[in-house]
Amino acid sequence: MRKFIYVIIVLVVGILISTTMTSKPKAPLKVGDTIPIFSLKDQNDTLFNSADVVGKQPLVIYFYPKDDTPGCTKEACKFRDEFEVFTDLNAKVIGISSDDVASHKKFAEKYHLPFTLLADTQKQVRKLFGVPKSTLGLLPGRVTYIANSKGVIVYIFSSQFGAEKHIGEAIKALKDF
Repeated sequence: MRKFIYVIIVLVVGILISTTMTSKPKAPLKVGDTIPIFSLKDQNDTLFNSADVVGKQPLVIYFYPKDDTPGCTKEACKFRDEFEVFTDLNAKVIGISSDDVASHKKFAEKYHLPFTLLADTQKQVRKLFGVPKSTLGLLPGRVTYIANSKGVIVYIFSSQFGAEKHIGEAIKALKDF
């Protein structure tokens, strides 16, 4: 009986500790918020620190579900095809998904992607931005954040099934501010 009570106490204490240590979901970033500081590995296994670019040039940070899937490939290739427009606007394009460095490397090489892909394997940056899951809740959300040269978010576009629309919306937002 003593062992049983001891086990129950340990379980209750464990549950209490785990519920107090879990963080509440982060509220989604909104227009007017500053891009948060974070570090992730890029497709070349180099540590990327957002502090190196936030507040220095306009940013296009897009979250996408998965490398080498139909919608994500169309989106990445459209960013690639319009990359010169982004560079003419002095904007840095950054794609983020939960795929690992090796997957990003393969994806970038296969489609000749000239921009940064970041591996958010623990989904910590996705949580930091408050990126929601898709409407059906099955896939990670597809959201693009546009920040001005001060690091302030000026536009957010979210469309799970309109992958290629993200590029036009980003260009329009960059030209508007």
